[in-house]
Parts: sequence; structure tokens; C-alpha cells
Amino acid sequence: MKPLQTSSGDLNADRRADYAEMLFASGDHAEAAELLLGALDLAPRWAMGWFRLGEMQEAAGRPDLAAQAWTTSLKLDPADRQGAALKLQLIGRGPVATAPPSAFVETLFDHYAETFEEMLVGKLDYRLPGVLDAIIRQTEPGRFRLALDLGCGTGLMGERLRPIVDRLEGVDISASMLRKARAKGVYDALTKADLQRFSYPGEKADLVTSADVLIYIGALEGIVATVASLLAGGGLFVFSVESLDGGDFALQPSRRYAHSDSYVRRILEANGFSILTLKPTTIRQDRRQPVNGLAVVARKGHAA
Repeated sequence: MKPLQTSSGDLNADRRADYAEMLFASGDHAEAAELLLGALDLAPRWAMGWFRLGEMQEAAGRPDLAAQAWTTSLKLDPADRQGAALKLQLIGRGPVATAPPSAFVETLFDHYAETFEEMLVGKLDYRLPGVLDAIIRQTEPGRFRLALDLGCGTGLMGERLRPIVDRLEGVDISASMLRKARAKGVYDALTKADLQRFSYPGEKADLVTSADVLIYIGALEGIVATVASLLAGGGLFVFSVESLDGGDFALQPSRRYAHSDSYVRRILEANGFSILTLKPTTIRQDRRQPVNGLAVVARKGHAA
């Protein structure tokens, strides 16, 4: 993952950090970390710099020093826009989280909005909107009155849904992603919201989609209960997860969550859904390897 490019506020510190990145790219991880540490002497309250130092120390095989750097980053930025707590969890130096920090997810996608589609579709062979669109059309041919696209991003799923939906609304945590989606003109309404704390005051939808989004939520109990409350009886919930063998869900080195087949089934059934489709699919490529996932269609039970 490309590091977030933010300034320390000190020109000399920024220059040293740039040199550190050049060394890191050349493979000299230990020397890069030493140079970045020197930059942090000039800008000791630069939370992003401390986070990046942790990544360099980790790459240099120094987990203790990486943990120290990430702990410092977290103290300087308790909202954790860098996702330092997740890094600490992954190396066994922090508590297990059931969801990522919301500020981390928002910052991540604000940062990637400009190049998101070029990278995801052009370089990572992302085809999930097409996969989910085909499943929707096979499951329920015809039109939907109201669809909510949760985690809509730049509107890749929305472009697929528009021809079969009378009213289409999108929700995303990133203002930069929403600007990209708005420019496409495929949504009737767009809302900035954190899906971990999302509520919808409008009428009940008959379709809710969430393409490649639950990987940034972790525990699914809350979001599935929310979706159940948004849907009319008989409505469809169409989504994807990354696959996990065994257990319920787990944080991956990518800082995304994977979910098991059995966990997905259990949470859906507990919230009154019947599973119509749950099939393996390739979500995207990551470091030239396929990311395996599940494409899921579930129907909310009709109200008595």
C-alpha cells in the first residue's frame, strides 16, 4: 500500500522523510528507518511520520521498534487516522478489534479517491460489481423501486444498478469518494455516513447492496441488523466478503477483515434472512494473487 503523503509541517523534516522513502524503495529498510527517525527529531508530533517509521521498522525485522513507533503514532492521533491500532494487533502488541477505526477508513479512501478506479479496475482486475449485478438479475429479473448502495465509493456498483432501479441512493464515509460518485450522475441522492453507526430515515428499500465494503467492518452483527431494518419484507441484501477458513472473522495483514461462510450464514439467519446465493468468487488481485471471496444474496423474511 502506498504510504499517505502528508507533510510534517517542517521543510527539513519532509526532505529527510523523502530521502528515507527513496532508501526504503531501494530495499534498505533499516537505513530508511534511521533516516526517518532523524526527521522525527525535527517534527516529534508528526503522527503519520511515526506510523511510517513503524512500517519501516517492521520491514527491517524490528518488531519491538515498530510497536514503539505505532504506539507513539496512536498517542499523537487517538482517532487513529493511520490505523496504528490495527498494525499493533497484527503483530500481537495490541487488543483485538472487532472493527477498524472509522477515521482510518475515511482517511484511506479520501486519499485514494483520485486514483481509485484506475488502480482497482485497471490494475487489480476488480470485477465484483459485474458479478453482483449478474446475480441480482438472475435472482429477481425486473426493476427495484428503491435501492441503497452502502459503501458506494465512486459509484462502480451504482453504474450497474441504475438501469434496474427507480430510485438509487448511495452512502459512503469518504467525502472525496462521494464527489467522484456525484460527478457520474447515477445516484438520486448521496449521503456521507459511517456504516458502523448508520441509520436511514427514509422508506423501506427493496434492495441493499454492499460491494467489497464489509471487509472494513469486521463483526457483522451490527451492519446486518441495520440492513434488516432498512429493507422491506422480501427485499434483497446483496454483498461480498473476503473468505476465511475457520473461525468467524479475522483481521488480515492487508488490514481488511475476512469472514467465514458459517459466520455469514449464522448472522444472516439470526436477522431473519434466507440465503438465496452464497458462492465463491474472485474479488480482485492483490500482489498478483487472487483475493478469494463470497458473493451473497439474502432475502429478508416477509413481515407477518
